[in-house]
Amino acid sequence: MAGTTGERALVLGGSIAGLLAARVLADHYGTVTIVERDRLPGTVTQRRGAPHGQHVHAMLPRGLQIIEGLLPGFTARVVAAGGLTGDILANVRWYLNGLPLRRTTVGLTALSASRPLLEGTIRERVLGLGNVTVLDEHDVIGLRASAGRDRIIGATVAGRDGTGPRVVDADLVVDTTGRGSRMPRWLAELGYETPPADRVGIDLAYSSCLVTAPDELLGDDLVVVTARFPGQRRSAVMQRLEGGRVLVTLAGVLGERPPVRCPELPDYARTLATPDTYEVLRAAEPLGTPVAFRFPTYVRHRYDHLRRLPAGLLVAGDATCGFNPVYGQGMSVAAMNAVALAEELGHGGEADPYRYFQAVAHTLEAPWRLAVGADLALPGVTGPAPAASPLTPEYLRRLQLAATEDAAVAAAMVRVTSLVDPPPALLRPEIVQAVERAQAAAAVPGS
Repeated sequence: MAGTTGERALVLGGSIAGLLAARVLADHYGTVTIVERDRLPGTVTQRRGAPHGQHVHAMLPRGLQIIEGLLPGFTARVVAAGGLTGDILANVRWYLNGLPLRRTTVGLTALSASRPLLEGTIRERVLGLGNVTVLDEHDVIGLRASAGRDRIIGATVAGRDGTGPRVVDADLVVDTTGRGSRMPRWLAELGYETPPADRVGIDLAYSSCLVTAPDELLGDDLVVVTARFPGQRRSAVMQRLEGGRVLVTLAGVLGERPPVRCPELPDYARTLATPDTYEVLRAAEPLGTPVAFRFPTYVRHRYDHLRRLPAGLLVAGDATCGFNPVYGQGMSVAAMNAVALAEELGHGGEADPYRYFQAVAHTLEAPWRLAVGADLALPGVTGPAPAASPLTPEYLRRLQLAATEDAAVAAAMVRVTSLVDPPPALLRPEIVQAVERAQAAAAVPGS
């Protein structure tokens, strides 16, 4: 261990956020126990508790950088199992406002693989650590608090086979149970305030299908993104996966419902801003039936606003903020959350929940602003508007248009959406000047 902080740490939830938290905790605690309601598979298979596993997943470059740092050799293991790598702009086909971004090599790795392969590779590495154990097929019933209720000292769990309940003691409990986290309710039961929540109503629905498709339709591209934009409620992502498969996800917001029957998929794709997805689906051979998913609202729980918190308790991953999944931020933000956890434990001594949640809030600010700003540009989406920023919707629209012609602008934009650079990087003088030049050129007839 890098430096012992305590004897026992307990992680609630064994998904990617929980596994990465356990990896960090293993450097600071004598033992780390992961409690997971699913039976964790020993092979790369779809897990019931991760329904998004059947849909397109993005491992953004910033998330990959962090995971590679925590688990050296992660990318190589995924590639050895069939995953694919390329450049995030040179090998990804980005369509914004119905126009392709200008291609260039950015030097940021895009890793394309199925969610089960990504999660399974992380799980294998983390559970291979000598002081990490898993208690799967167990439900978390609630928190265990000290007599004064000022400290969390463990959790009550029960086996899904009817055994228990019993208490698992811990010096630190980290909740990574995802969007269904019951932490606000548990805090209220202990006499604490529940965190205020920012909610964005998007009424998102999507449908995904695995197919085989002619190689020439995707070429060297790992992913094809056809984003929606103001006035357009439909979008799509196609992703090359291990085993020569292609995963196609069709999405719609505010009442748009992609079909769940294979013969109907091409007709829906035909209505998108570009024909790429339609051409693949028209030529594809389905490898199963489409899988649907609904996502009406995404939520950010503001633990950083609470004035009173118990010691020995932290929250991470989707349990603190679940994003609109079409932006592919979830896994990478979970990795960034692991960095915040590592930095907090690196202070030495007991974790300070107030300092930790402030750090998490800082980590979430950029991806939250990117997602909410894009969604609120669509009439009908409801939610709290982000604070005023020079990155206005009009400037971002002009930036996106400039990125279709200017490789430097395209690279700057992709570095920000990859969470590698902060949003203010889009206001660097050379980028603003390039946007202004593009606007001026567009205003000249025949240019």
